[in-house]
Amino acid sequence: MSESADAVSIRVLDREYTVGVKPEERDSLLAAARLLDQQMREIRGANRMAAIDRVAVLAALNFAHELQLLRDSRKGHDRELAATIGDLQRKLDTLLGS
Repeated sequence: MSESADAVSIRVLDREYTVGVKPEERDSLLAAARLLDQQMREIRGANRMAAIDRVAVLAALNFAHELQLLRDSRKGHDRELAATIGDLQRKLDTLLGS
């Protein structure tokens, strides 16, 4: 842990972990830990005997898939924005060129 990081204890599936985090990122880390705990509990469901590593990998895969969908969506929005800016630039060029 670096000198600028604080030690924060989080609980995931009733297991405690200590993580180093910058003070300004503490709340975000705690929110992420709650989200991970909730996702892992949903995956585990009533099967308390499910291997924690399998539950963790499935939770990670779900989060990675969600992140990829957001990235793909952002790329589409970026292309739309670039096209709109290009259209506006052409209209401005036309107006200023007349």
